[in-house]
Amino acid sequence: MQPPYDFPGYRSTEKRAPKQPLIPFPHTLSEISGPGFDEQSIGPAITDLTHAFGGEAQGERIIVAGRVMDDRGLPLRNTFVEVWQANAAGRYRHDADQHAAPLDPHFIGNGYALTSDDGAFRFITIKPGPYPWHNHPNAWRPSHVHFSVFGPGFGSRIITQMYFPGDPLIPIDPVFNSIPDLGARERLIARFDHDALSEEGFALGYRFDIVLGSRG
Repeated sequence: MQPPYDFPGYRSTEKRAPKQPLIPFPHTLSEISGPGFDEQSIGPAITDLTHAFGGEAQGERIIVAGRVMDDRGLPLRNTFVEVWQANAAGRYRHDADQHAAPLDPHFIGNGYALTSDDGAFRFITIKPGPYPWHNHPNAWRPSHVHFSVFGPGFGSRIITQMYFPGDPLIPIDPVFNSIPDLGARERLIARFDHDALSEEGFALGYRFDIVLGSRG
C-alpha cells in the first residue's frame, strides 16, 4: 500500500529515490520506546491557526478532527500531531514558496498538539487553496493539509497528507496516485463530519482518523 520510492508521474522522485537497495538496520531500544512527549516538552499546543499577529486569517474556516489509533483500534494518547499547510490563496509562509498568490499576515500555517486520552486531536484552521507546481504542464496540487504523527517509537512515525472530498484535482494528482492501492488512496480523503462542526456554526468539520501500524 506504500508508494514506490521512484514514481515516474511524480518527477522529483527521480532525484530523491535511492539508486541502490536499502540496507535494513535493527531497531534499538531508543527507536522502539521513544520519543516521549508531554506538555512540558512541547510547550503550549497551537490548535487554532485562524489567528496570528493580532489579527484574523482570511478564508473559509474549517475544523479538522480525528483520532490516532494503533492497528488494533486502541487509542494512542500523548501522541504528537503536527500540521502545516498553505493559506487560503494556496501559498506557504516559506521563503522557498514564490507563488504569486498573496501572503496572509495573520496566518502562519502550522500547529501541533498532543492527543487526549482517547487519542483525539482537533484543529481550527483555514481551508488551504490549491497551488501550481512544476511537475508537468499546468500542474496544480489539490487542497491538502500535511500531517506528521509520532507514535510510541520512531519506527511508528508517519508523514502524510489529508485531502478534501469532491476536489476535482485529486484524480489527476501524481502524489495521490503514487499510492498503488485504491483503498489506501481513498483513506487520505477526509470526510465531512457534521458532529465536528463548531457550536457557534462558524466552521465546517472534517474527520481524519490516523492508524499507526507496526511499520508506521
